[in-house]
Amino acid sequence: MARELTQEEMATADAMIARARAAMEEIKDYDQEQVDRLARALGWNCGNETTFLRIAQMGVDESGIGDRAGRAGKRFKILGVLRDALRGKSVGVIEEDTAKGLTKIAKPAGVIASLIPTTNPELTPPVTGIYAIKCKDAVIFSPHPRAKKTTFEMVRVMRETLAKLGAPRDIFQCVENPSIPMTDYLMAHCDLTMATGGKPMVQAAYSSGKPAYGVGAGNATMVIDADADIDEAAMNSRISKTSDFGSGCSADGNLVIHSAVYDAMKAALIREGGYLCTAEEKELLAKALWKEDGSRRIETVAIAAQRIAEFAGFTIPEDRKFLMVEQDEIGKEHKFSGEKLSVTMALYKAADFDDALAKVRAIYDVGGKGHSCGIYSFNEEHILRHAENAPVSRVMVRQPQSKANAGSFENGMPMTSSLGCGIWGGNITNENVSLKHYMNVTWVARPIPMDRPSDEELFGEFYNTEVM
Repeated sequence: MARELTQEEMATADAMIARARAAMEEIKDYDQEQVDRLARALGWNCGNETTFLRIAQMGVDESGIGDRAGRAGKRFKILGVLRDALRGKSVGVIEEDTAKGLTKIAKPAGVIASLIPTTNPELTPPVTGIYAIKCKDAVIFSPHPRAKKTTFEMVRVMRETLAKLGAPRDIFQCVENPSIPMTDYLMAHCDLTMATGGKPMVQAAYSSGKPAYGVGAGNATMVIDADADIDEAAMNSRISKTSDFGSGCSADGNLVIHSAVYDAMKAALIREGGYLCTAEEKELLAKALWKEDGSRRIETVAIAAQRIAEFAGFTIPEDRKFLMVEQDEIGKEHKFSGEKLSVTMALYKAADFDDALAKVRAIYDVGGKGHSCGIYSFNEEHILRHAENAPVSRVMVRQPQSKANAGSFENGMPMTSSLGCGIWGGNITNENVSLKHYMNVTWVARPIPMDRPSDEELFGEFYNTEVM
């Protein structure tokens, strides 16, 4: 049973919220140019290569999760978020529709409680901060205990950035000693919660009594169609799977491969650095990834393939980058068909495209509904059938999933670090959480000429038929 909030924690949270509201009051009259300038400054000071690399590697060292060499690759997301933020209006009138007589006026959402995951302690604060400052919101960051120093350091950089430009530091604050009771209290007393993290965190956010944007669990599944460019598909699968040692919920978890190209795809994955486990190694791997009660072992989350194999009790060559298991069964009792949060990938052979679609549906019944999937195909009919079939919010076509679904410079998805999973995933939105989710909007409606169709137009063939 969770402990109760202490009086000291309550006083600390109340003081932070009060400072946040006072800081918002100081910038309430900032115009679009002023907030854009702050956003640019945040983007540079948090997203320059030197600073981001330093804090990103700090995050890996502190949490023990992720790839120290590759974590800095997430830096592009800050640049993309800044791009998207600067292209949007967020102060005063943001849209006018003269035909409908409508004007939309943006206003701050308020004080935001931002829950930071252990996998992105350096990335989520500036992503949230850029969107928030554009809308003149204040943010109180509640870090994961395993990465609290990293989050605190990034927020320190953000606070100093504001101060150098004459804006109040307390627009951004960070909890120094996070706890579940403290986080619950902040969520209940701030105006909005941005919850990026595991299922318990998101459920707590939705139970806080205040509006919240949460994310659902991932189980990214890619279909490899008969006409796929096998080398491209294998390369992208490796990129997606190995990014930060598979820490993200968007990393390719399952490949459903058309039988016509199954052997070729398997060989291409091995060329890309995949290690195909034997039946015996697969059993050992399952025990290394999951406890007897079915819960995920934290010791093997987001670590190198060699370390997972060593934990499991076998060895793999030093040049292998990810692990693969061949899988037939799908179901909650078959753990490899669910989310793996590691550099482990399950391979399924589909008899044909219809069988691939059936396997995709079955996999998402295990987990990951609402999140993401993808396809390697040049057949537009198959691409759309796959999209219609899969219960997900986003489908990536011929792209590395974990580098694409939250926005990239090579697709049109809004840049974010928070992926809404819709009603499937227990979320309020299907969208990539971005600028528009950080603001209130007032609609101004003026009279227009009557826009009322005749009854005959509205009811069509049922007009003037027998009534009940």
